[in-house]
Amino acid sequence: MNRLHDYLPARFSRADDRTWVPSSTPGKSSSPLRFLADDRGFVELLRMEPGVVMPLHRHTGEIHAWNLAGTRKLCTGELIGPGDYVYEPPGNVDWWKIVGDEPMLALVVVMGAVEFLGPGDVVTFRATAGTQRADYERHCREHGLPVRDLFD
Repeated sequence: MNRLHDYLPARFSRADDRTWVPSSTPGKSSSPLRFLADDRGFVELLRMEPGVVMPLHRHTGEIHAWNLAGTRKLCTGELIGPGDYVYEPPGNVDWWKIVGDEPMLALVVVMGAVEFLGPGDVVTFRATAGTQRADYERHCREHGLPVRDLFD
């Protein structure tokens, strides 16, 4: 049956309600769209200014990234521009840089964690749904913003 009450409730986020959370890396910020339960992952809009580098990191789960604006250059030399899609399998290790004059904006689905690597491949920081959610909630509290329902 196609009655209204037969549908599961959808959750949506309006563009004018979007909150941008600055990173500890100058020129990098994210707008969270969803935090998955049990630290399974998160979905975000990622914005980075020209010249900013995403440092060496490893993914514990798969990544899906759809470039909406701007260009990034992968450590392998490929240029990823508007409309391009990148899939990264679990265990992938990479780094990349924003090139050109335009900020990069990408829709990113992160499953698992992102482990930032220092010398000797030592994990210096782990970005998870939990750490991203904590950053978002802290940012909202510090700026008097409402915490939107982005949680499973």
